[in-house]
Amino acid sequence: MSPSRRSRTLIALAVVTLGAAPLAACGSSSTSSDSGRISVVASTDVWGSVATAVAGDKADVTSLYTSPDGDPHEFEATARDTAKIADAGVVVLNGADYDHYMDEAEKGPDAAVVNADDVYKGLNPDASTKAGAVNEHFFYNLTVVAGVADKIAGALADKAPDDASTFRANASAFTAKIDGLKTRLAQIKAAHNGEKVAQTEPLAAYLLADAGLIDATPEGFTEAVESGQDPAAADIATTQDLIRDKTVRALLYNTQAVDDITKNLLTTAEGNGLPVVRLTETLPAGVTDYIAWQTATVDAIATAVS
Repeated sequence: MSPSRRSRTLIALAVVTLGAAPLAACGSSSTSSDSGRISVVASTDVWGSVATAVAGDKADVTSLYTSPDGDPHEFEATARDTAKIADAGVVVLNGADYDHYMDEAEKGPDAAVVNADDVYKGLNPDASTKAGAVNEHFFYNLTVVAGVADKIAGALADKAPDDASTFRANASAFTAKIDGLKTRLAQIKAAHNGEKVAQTEPLAAYLLADAGLIDATPEGFTEAVESGQDPAAADIATTQDLIRDKTVRALLYNTQAVDDITKNLLTTAEGNGLPVVRLTETLPAGVTDYIAWQTATVDAIATAVS
């Protein structure tokens, strides 16, 4: 997230946190929803879908950001949102400044926090902790997602021991499906290792690495798009050339980080018959299941490079 976006989020958070104080005080001090089930609050519907896969009908899962069109980086939590976080038994967030308001929001004294960034760092202990040094799109990192599912299962099991075996079994079933996606990526790698693609933003970097595909887009271009700035003219020209000359096998296009520059790239790709894989940062309209979402993504990448 760019500094300007982060500062706007922090200002908004300060305002809504003050406004949320009375709501939080009125809320239950327990970690259960009105239904008596554990309350799980996730920053986006992607992490909410992972939590739902693990919890089944044994918890109430609420996702704060669910729009398939807007930019999750720019989401500003409301007073009602912060009250939900304060009353949650389990809080699931992306971390790494992607959903900074989740880090800053007050949480209940007994709340369990599952942070995808922490899972990533646990798997990659040598990873830099410097802001911006790590690709924060952990929901495209299948190993991290499986780790988050396992952490959610543990958190739910601690709060509802009688259902612990159900949570563990659900997490295992979810991980088995993740393994199926990894097998599909390995098949792409076996057939297309080292081939190049372009991205408007480094959204699917983890998937591409597992598929053996190389993102040939100038780093300055994708970093600028991600931070909401205009890329340098030279980086734009280089990216246009990659697409126009079909030096790359496909364009991976983030439909939730769009401006005139990315639109022009899309037009160039379509005009030159280059396959386009449309990516999202939240669940597409009509999709509620993480595995279904990423299966479609992996299949689209496989089709594009083939």
